[in-house]
Amino acid sequence: QVQLVESGGGLVQPGGSLRLSCAASGSIFRINAMGWYRQAPGKEREFVALMPSGGSTNYADSVKGRFTISRDNAKNTVYLQMNSLKPEDTAVYYCNAFITGTQARALMNYWGQGTQVTVSS
Repeated sequence: QVQLVESGGGLVQPGGSLRLSCAASGSIFRINAMGWYRQAPGKEREFVALMPSGGSTNYADSVKGRFTISRDNAKNTVYLQMNSLKPEDTAVYYCNAFITGTQARALMNYWGQGTQVTVSS
């Protein structure tokens, strides 16, 4: 079993910053890619950022220049540093990862439970 656990969400004023963390745990053989999605009330879940293993990062146009994704492979953790936050960034943020488990050795997609980010004055 593999689990993704997010942390770091909260309430922040416009222009402020937050850092989200997502730790993967369980029977992990290899993590291929880790990323972030978000879902605002009444909207569909949308892509935010992706960091493949050994590849270049990818960002949604709406967050380029403000958000930075990074990984600590030793800790199986991905981070999302969010700066210059705007009210439209308000959403539940979900961690997503493509992980090969140690038992089935099959590549599977996993989601975290989500963490709320609210940008408001």
